[in-house]
Amino acid sequence: MDLNKDAQIDTGQIEDRRGAGGSGLSGMPIPLPSGRGGWIVTIIFLIVAIAGGGVLGGNMLSDDGGSSNLAEKCAASNPNRLDEPDCRSALFVTSIQDYWQDALPGTFGKKYQQAKTVFFSQAVSTGCGQADASVGPFYCPPDGKVYIDLSFYDELENRFGARGIFAQAYVLAHEYGHHVQNLLGAAVGGSGDSVPIELQADCYSGVWAKHATQTTDASGRPLIKSLSQADIQSALDAAAAVGDDTIQKKTTGHVDESKFTHGSAAQRQHWFSTGYESGDPKSCDTASA
Repeated sequence: MDLNKDAQIDTGQIEDRRGAGGSGLSGMPIPLPSGRGGWIVTIIFLIVAIAGGGVLGGNMLSDDGGSSNLAEKCAASNPNRLDEPDCRSALFVTSIQDYWQDALPGTFGKKYQQAKTVFFSQAVSTGCGQADASVGPFYCPPDGKVYIDLSFYDELENRFGARGIFAQAYVLAHEYGHHVQNLLGAAVGGSGDSVPIELQADCYSGVWAKHATQTTDASGRPLIKSLSQADIQSALDAAAAVGDDTIQKKTTGHVDESKFTHGSAAQRQHWFSTGYESGDPKSCDTASA
């Protein structure tokens, strides 16, 4: 992947709450759904689980970058900015939202509304209640924001074996897929079958990936100059690594399809590929598939 070193990263799309820690947070704790050991635990499950299930325990994940001035750190004048996960993530968010800014009205006739991504460390208070880093990245429909503890990227690589920078982009694009669903009136926080919703978010992630090199900053400069097949494979590897069957095998030694919440490894790879190969959000009709 060739990221444009001269591109303007819109850090205004980021809320940097790192350093706020886990103390002094208010709101209802978000329970971790029973039997769930994976990541990208999006808010659809968290809301459903609030009515019953154990509360989240403590977590040792942390990030010491909360005091940094993100705008200054990610400015083009900093030659090392794209080596930093927070600046890379901000660039990916800028790209993802630039794509949907035109694609949502162009495809569905619906105006796109930007959603901020919140960087946090350890724990965070959200419009959906209080969460800690163990839930992984998630999207909260009530406040329309994506939340991520960036130390999750280490877990993504070391625990799940999903290597490569574009695996990180896939994570963010998946969560913004939920934001698109929310804008379209999909039941992101509903209590029905969650698997089609999650697979559609994977598909939307693939659609963005197809158009990623066409996205630009506010001055019209490309944000991502090129993607390689290795980058796409990195996203596919991440999708497989977080398939319900893969996670269940690692955590329980067997597979129980009745407890699937996000889809199997093969399903997640299939729908990311569907989005990427078609480049068309309308190809992501997972409910009818």
